[in-house]
Amino acid sequence: QVQLVESGGGLVQAGGSLRLSCAASGSIFSINAMGWYRQAPGKQREWVARITSDGGTNYADSLKGRFTISRDNAKNTMYLQMNSLKPEDTAVYYCNRWPIPSASWGQGTQVTVSS
Repeated sequence: QVQLVESGGGLVQAGGSLRLSCAASGSIFSINAMGWYRQAPGKQREWVARITSDGGTNYADSLKGRFTISRDNAKNTMYLQMNSLKPEDTAVYYCNRWPIPSASWGQGTQVTVSS
């Protein structure tokens, strides 16, 4: 059973920064591309960014230049550095495999950006 634990969310003013962390079970983290996803209130979950096992990254077009995804395979941890946050970034953020997420999602971490 894959376990994914997100952390690092919080309340921040527009223009601020947050760093999210995702701790994943080692059996999957070291061999799979991983991604960050988010779900805003009343909206469907959407893909944010992904990173391959060798460090290749890609981002949703609207987030390029503000968000940075990284991973530490030795620690089985993935990160999402979010800068210049906007109120529209408010959402619950999740990590999971990419491109096909596991059916088992973590609890997510809430990010709230105030204007």
